[in-house]
Amino acid sequence: MHIATLGPSGNNHELIAKRYLRMRCSGEGSVTLFSQFEAAFQALLEGHVSHVLQCTAHATHSDCVGRYMHRAYPVDTFIAGSKPLALIAQRDSVRPTQVALQPATRYYTDLTAYTEIIDAPTTVAVAEGLLAGRFEAGICAEEVLGQAPEQLRLVQSLGPALDTWVMFATTPLAASSPLRLDADA
Repeated sequence: MHIATLGPSGNNHELIAKRYLRMRCSGEGSVTLFSQFEAAFQALLEGHVSHVLQCTAHATHSDCVGRYMHRAYPVDTFIAGSKPLALIAQRDSVRPTQVALQPATRYYTDLTAYTEIIDAPTTVAVAEGLLAGRFEAGICAEEVLGQAPEQLRLVQSLGPALDTWVMFATTPLAASSPLRLDADA
């Protein structure tokens, strides 16, 4: 199995794709990361990869389902937890006024104390911005604290997000698959 999914390296799409290979494919297979899902689906349609993995919380999920209907079919679905997330701030910022986040994480905690919300493309980008000192605070993987404990502090541990994931392939599931709940079944 060769899974295409969204990058960059270190994000939850890569984490879940590797977990899928380990748990459903005995660790056999590979993962290729793309900067946009459109490129991942194009690679699937061109036969460069066998599957595309996408989180249903991703902003492009409904567009991809529509755009690739009758060419890329959902063949598996499951629930998986992300890396544990946290609201993290710079140690020298006692009352941060700005917070960076990937839009899907916007409601994971109360952010009313922040006057400026900065959208970032991924939680990895939030972590990179915190480490570079570009953001006063942000929601990202809690593990980033270990990279700069003298620079960053924990504001609130959020735990893993439980998301629904869909695996796509170019051949649809058989009508007899237990994953299908068709009206005529």
